[in-house]
Amino acid sequence: MPVYVIKTSSFLPNEPVPNDDMELYLGYINDKPSKSKSIVLRNNGITTRYYALTKGGKPTHTNAEMTALAVKALFKDDPEKLKDIELLSCGTSSPDQMMPSHGVMTHGWLPEAEAIEVVSPSGVCCAGMHSLKYAYMAIKTGDVKLAVATGSERFSGLLVSDVFEEEAQKLKELTDNPFIAFQKDFLRWMLSDGASAFLLSDEPNKEGLSLRIDWIEGVSYANEMETCMYMGGEKEADGTLKGFMDYTPEEIMTKSIFSVKQDINLLSDNIVALGGKKIKEIFERKGLKSTDIDHFLPHISSNFFKSKIYDLVEIYGGGIPYEKWFINLYTVGNVGAASVYLMIDELFHSGKLKKGEKILLLVPESARFSYMYAMLTVC
Repeated sequence: MPVYVIKTSSFLPNEPVPNDDMELYLGYINDKPSKSKSIVLRNNGITTRYYALTKGGKPTHTNAEMTALAVKALFKDDPEKLKDIELLSCGTSSPDQMMPSHGVMTHGWLPEAEAIEVVSPSGVCCAGMHSLKYAYMAIKTGDVKLAVATGSERFSGLLVSDVFEEEAQKLKELTDNPFIAFQKDFLRWMLSDGASAFLLSDEPNKEGLSLRIDWIEGVSYANEMETCMYMGGEKEADGTLKGFMDYTPEEIMTKSIFSVKQDINLLSDNIVALGGKKIKEIFERKGLKSTDIDHFLPHISSNFFKSKIYDLVEIYGGGIPYEKWFINLYTVGNVGAASVYLMIDELFHSGKLKKGEKILLLVPESARFSYMYAMLTVC
């Protein structure tokens, strides 16, 4: 049974935040401007992003609330249609709490909906694609006819200076060990807030365009790779991850266990190469050529990786010229599980799509090196 994306929507909180204003929202660590900020921004190419914060760091929205607002935007022309949803599938890596799940909390913000099935795929950037795949499979198997899939993040609450302040005061890592400081500080200048939603159906739109989902595939290399990006734990000397439940309350505070961290060396050495490995296998198995693709939407965390992905696709898939690429990282920031949704939403409403065109999606996840790929056809 074919599955179609028939509507897309987004919710980006508040006004876009330019580079010069970031610390007005996130705060200063030790009352000093960041030493890594200019380096990271120069490499990632991001010029604006969105925070669910006021200046001074006061929260304005929860993750679940933003996600629900994106879902409501799908039905802005006919809110009563919210009652027709049979499945809500919500992916995020930054839920507002450990329990209940992000999906049911989003459902709680949608009193207009009925009692329905709700799922909450976890993970990092791939969580949004897992959410999409669950909704896709539910329709493809005939379990439901109408489903909503979402990707969302609210990272800003983890990026404010208070999360880093006590550790910085105690260990003075910003001076004594710049690498460790960069490892923890660097993601502050990468991540953004927002939510996006897709309405999936077993029938295409009678008028206007739809996106048929031809296939969605994923792969994890955790069997051979150690943890790269993490939150709620700390990497040990042997590369294993020690989870928050095995730390004392004092250690959780002083080691900033709940800040987002990334092993930058492990990331730069492996994230592109492993993603290219799977592209090669998919292209060969499906008999695909780069000339089959009209629009390429790779989720990249930084402009630094753009040319590296280009080179690998050229080696493995024959090359996709930049004029076929569509990336909005520079204006919305890295919104993790929502990034690929935000790209599709912007492209879907851009007026650039024509019936019969093919859209290739690539979503890497550095957490322990997972990847999701999909092909959509404009119809």
